[in-house]
Amino acid sequence: MINEDRIIDIEMKIAHQEDLVEELNQTVYRQQKKIEELEMLLHALAKRFKEMSDSSQDRAAANERPPHY
Repeated sequence: MINEDRIIDIEMKIAHQEDLVEELNQTVYRQQKKIEELEMLLHALAKRFKEMSDSSQDRAAANERPPHY
């Protein structure tokens, strides 16, 4: 009887651990998807920032006074 109770207890613990592992797996999966989304956004923003920076440098050069001789 004691061995049977121990086996039942072990089976319950294993089932609980399997649920936790699955929950952690889903959490890691969602986090990875979010990381990928944020990386894409970061690259898009960096590209836009670079384009705006290049554009502002071109305008600054166009508005610059010519040198006086």
